[in-house]
Amino acid sequence: MEKRTIDGVERRACTAEACGAVHWGNYSIGVGALVRRNGQILLVRRAQEPGKGNWTIPGGYIEQLEPIGETVVREVLEETGVQSSVVGIVALRDQPRSVHNVYIAFEMEYISGEPVPDGVEVDAAGFFSLEEQRTMKVAGFTEWLIDAALNKKSDGMRKDELQVAPGSANEFYRL
Repeated sequence: MEKRTIDGVERRACTAEACGAVHWGNYSIGVGALVRRNGQILLVRRAQEPGKGNWTIPGGYIEQLEPIGETVVREVLEETGVQSSVVGIVALRDQPRSVHNVYIAFEMEYISGEPVPDGVEVDAAGFFSLEEQRTMKVAGFTEWLIDAALNKKSDGMRKDELQVAPGSANEFYRL
């Protein structure tokens, strides 16, 4: 690998002419789930850093070959035991840094289950009203996400079942 300017940015690229590999950067994609039931929102208390002791919405990071809609459903189930399904996207955070992070918050439909913490990533879980949340140590970003979900100005981005590329693993969302 050597440093080359590609698309106006210095990047690492393979020196073998036939290879063509370029290191485009380091990225991570996180998801969060806004699950509501009877006017309450599902929250978990972080048992690990970052944010240990803070209440947040359930969430995590996508796996390399995992569709993002499956990721958010899996994370809710793993952290709380609650079954949910994707309704749409309500918020997005872009955080450029050494590992560029994009975080996508999903509105979720509650299906079933009572919140039980996984005991590893989270040590408490439950559905809480906004009034109850005022007395809890809710992370600032989570407060912003809840506000974005409850005070949204549109229906957000909804999953589009139209098969743009039939047979592919693509997921499409639109306003």
